[in-house]
Amino acid sequence: LACRFFTMGDYVEQRICLKFCVANEFSCANALKMLQKAFGDNALSKTRAYQWYRDFKDGREVVEDLPRSGRPSTASTEDNVDKIKERVLENRRTSLREIAHDLKISHESARMILIDILGMRKVAARLVPKELNFLQKRHREQVASDMLDRCNSDSTFMERIITASEWVKKNEPKPKKPRQSRSKMKVMLIVFFDIRGVVHYEFVPEGQTVNKEYYLGVLKRLRERIRKKRPNLWANNSWILHDDNAPSHRATIVTHFLAKNSTNVLQQPPYSPDLAPCDFFLFPKLKLPLRGTRFESIEAIKQNSARELKSIPESAYKKCFDDWKCRWHRCIGANGAYFEGDPINFDD
Repeated sequence: LACRFFTMGDYVEQRICLKFCVANEFSCANALKMLQKAFGDNALSKTRAYQWYRDFKDGREVVEDLPRSGRPSTASTEDNVDKIKERVLENRRTSLREIAHDLKISHESARMILIDILGMRKVAARLVPKELNFLQKRHREQVASDMLDRCNSDSTFMERIITASEWVKKNEPKPKKPRQSRSKMKVMLIVFFDIRGVVHYEFVPEGQTVNKEYYLGVLKRLRERIRKKRPNLWANNSWILHDDNAPSHRATIVTHFLAKNSTNVLQQPPYSPDLAPCDFFLFPKLKLPLRGTRFESIEAIKQNSARELKSIPESAYKKCFDDWKCRWHRCIGANGAYFEGDPINFDD
């Protein structure tokens, strides 16, 4: 989920619009619709819009926030304010945790400087790899619908899916200076997992690219692991492979190998990390505990990554597959568009 910052000026402009609507006796519902049409994802929330509408109707004239009382913070120095402002302008996806760590101040102090002094707030924004056209939205919707149909017609469908992911861990510290040089050392981890946990994982040898020949070898090793770890799926060849649309995954020699072994393959719509378990589940699970840690060797990266991977409980994988199913519903409810960050309840 990406994040971005908006200054207080963006919201002052909307408050002026609300004040105008009150003066011209527009209803709050209509005023909110106009704000959403004009400002899109940056529009005030329904709660905030109604609160400001009510305040203006009760006679409020000022559109800016009123001064707040409270105990002054020793961390809110001009130097820290300038540093945080520069940091945010340089990277609008920076987190409060990173700011507090780098400036050696508390998380609450960093939050107070950003929100109360700089007048910023961090809002959820949809991850949009690209602007989807009509056909791409239709494809996403169709894939989600097909998956739900298979779930409804086959009670064992989710239990037979083995999904793949490729994850890179760089050997680098948290950036503390804008021009800090970064290590080029990295490790790639390939993981296949199902609703019960990890089926197979391996680290790509240093200097090796995941081309079609290498991925073919990965699939052969995966089949052997399925034979040993999932004998019930192996016995009747009922397991289903789900991976992304990387060129090596769709190469001719790979598709021929899968067809030769009668391997069922699930579609993954392109530009759809919101519908890929590795993106919305596995990557965050591995990133969080390893974040900000500097490793001194390739072997240390492998050991720590493998340890965190093995520590993920079976219940988490079960929840991942349940969430995946919910995301198909949400994709259909959004008519194939990206739905991350949308305040819409698709549970019904």
